[in-house]
Amino acid sequence: MNERIDSEFKEEKCLKRLLTLPNDISTIPQLSEFIEGIGEELCLDMSVLMSLNLALEEAVVNVMEYAYPPDVKGDVTIEAIANETQLEFIISDSGIPFDPTKKEAVDTTLSAEERPIGGLGIHLVREIMDSVKYEYKDHKNILSLSKIIK
Repeated sequence: MNERIDSEFKEEKCLKRLLTLPNDISTIPQLSEFIEGIGEELCLDMSVLMSLNLALEEAVVNVMEYAYPPDVKGDVTIEAIANETQLEFIISDSGIPFDPTKKEAVDTTLSAEERPIGGLGIHLVREIMDSVKYEYKDHKNILSLSKIIK
C-alpha cells in the first residue's frame, strides 16, 4: 500500500472494531462472529466474507498455537478498520517475534507428499488478502491484512 492511500485510508475510516482473545483455539467461534458482524455492517458478499473468515482464522490460530510457549497465557488482539473501499485487520500479540511474510511461498506444483509440512496457512492468507504486512514494534508482533472490498 503506498503512503498516500494508507494515510487516506486512516482518515476516512467508517468502521473500527476490536476483539481480544486468549491464546486458546476454543475461542475461534468468537472470531467468526466478529468477522460476520463486520461483514453484515459493510454489506459484504457471502463469498468475500467466507474467504476473509478463512484467512483470519488461519492467521489467528497460528498466533494462538505458536506465539507463546506451551502453558503460557497470552492474548491476540484483532482490530478491524474499514472505509468505503478497503477493510484492514490488524492482528497483534506479545509473543515470540515471528514474521510470517518471510516464509517462502509454497510450491503448489508439488504433490502433497513432496511438499514440506507447514506454510499453507500463510499461503492461503496471501492468496485471499490484497496486502499482507508484518512489523515488530514495542515488543509486539503486528500483522496487517488488507482487502479491497469495493
